[in-house]
Amino acid sequence: MMKKGQESGSTRRMIMTLLKMKGPLTIGALAEELGITEMGVRRHVLQLEQEALAKTKVVRQAMGRPLHVYSLTERAEDHFPKSYHNLALELLRELDHGSGQEAVNVLFEGRRKRMLAQYGPMMENRNLEERVAELSSIQNAGGYMAEWHQDEDGSYVMQEYNCPIRQVATQYRKACQCEQALFEELLGAKVTRTECMAEGGQSCRYAIVPRKKDKSPEMSV
Repeated sequence: MMKKGQESGSTRRMIMTLLKMKGPLTIGALAEELGITEMGVRRHVLQLEQEALAKTKVVRQAMGRPLHVYSLTERAEDHFPKSYHNLALELLRELDHGSGQEAVNVLFEGRRKRMLAQYGPMMENRNLEERVAELSSIQNAGGYMAEWHQDEDGSYVMQEYNCPIRQVATQYRKACQCEQALFEELLGAKVTRTECMAEGGQSCRYAIVPRKKDKSPEMSV
């Protein structure tokens, strides 16, 4: 049974931890591990199922009634600590050490081109304001916590309050340069970074100014 001194967080969190470490488990096994009633466990597990964080499977036995065992879904993995940035940094350092900085730059440029090909079609036949709004939505889907607004002079500002690649960008500024270039290509506008989290800022802030020679909502990718 889990010792009380080892218990941390809510019952829900402990259930997820047990399913992560020992699953799949039955309601009875979870109740025994936690030292609470099966009814209490069932309520939490059903909630996890409703949120698509847990799933159930019926296991038939040679004798007796079938067992319902529970395990975590792939979606639940987002609730556990990850160190992807450490792995990414290690791989980039190996590439830098073995092939040089230019090879690292080529890697970031390749990422920019792939993202342009992926998101470019979403910007077609839209004016600048619609593109800025779409870009903000794309960044939000990637975890950047972005928002935008239009200033009185007609320019736009997009601000990101989180940077999922901050550890990488701090050591490899080419990541920030490629992101800014990508924004310019997607928006068809002049984009200037006025604040950067990788440089110690509280957010990544971009000033977006329409290009005088490009007033058409069309864009080619």
